[in-house]
Amino acid sequence: MKTAILKRQWNRLFLSAALIMSVLLGTNANAQTAPTKVKNVVLVHGAFADGSGWRKLYDVLSKKGYKVTIVQNPLSSLEDDVAATKVVLDNQDGPTILVGHSWGGTVITEAGNHPKVVGLVYVAAFQPDNGENTVQWLQTAPPAPENGVLPPNDKGIVYYDQAKFHAGFCADISKEEAAFMYASQGAFYAKGFGTPVTKAAWRDKPAYGIIATQDKSIDPSIERAMYKRSKTKAVEIKGSHCVFMSQPEAVANVIIGAAKDLSAK
Repeated sequence: MKTAILKRQWNRLFLSAALIMSVLLGTNANAQTAPTKVKNVVLVHGAFADGSGWRKLYDVLSKKGYKVTIVQNPLSSLEDDVAATKVVLDNQDGPTILVGHSWGGTVITEAGNHPKVVGLVYVAAFQPDNGENTVQWLQTAPPAPENGVLPPNDKGIVYYDQAKFHAGFCADISKEEAAFMYASQGAFYAKGFGTPVTKAAWRDKPAYGIIATQDKSIDPSIERAMYKRSKTKAVEIKGSHCVFMSQPEAVANVIIGAAKDLSAK
């Protein structure tokens, strides 16, 4: 009699343990397969600018619940800008979309190999491949008459011509905004344009692109050629080189779309 009771108790104990284990295993399986929402966005500015230009886009994304961090590139070299971007990426608390404008596209192409980066967004930006540099892409189309990139000075620094800055860089924002942007531009060392990318992150990670159809600093045909070559998921937005300032909602929608795509994977 006692043996039968003990046997029944053992069977109940075994079934309970098995049930608990199956629940735990099921929970773990769901945790492994459930997609992680991508809520972190890191913004990388280009030459002839600084991080303040991202303000309108920052406001749009932040109000929609995204954690946005802005890199302040030293603009002293590709290596230095990549290092500055990696410092910011190190501090992200989860999967991150890395966004680059103009020269910032070259920076994110290299810095995007960081393990926290799950996707790249190129905003009227350069997108070199392994062994390619920025200037060779600039030379694939003649500059627009409005383009005001000046030759390097005696220190190797490149500035944008003040007389052409509004028309050539950001024609669709106000003169007051353009004046502030010109005044806040960093000192860009020309050697960065000639430094080749060593490992293009877009070869391994999803890439999204924005072609600014009225761009006078990077000819739109250059943007189209780069994004077509890399099979970047690109859209065209009517705007100047600083389309992220004049069309922040439209640019935000591309970033949010990328975040949703990557959250579903």
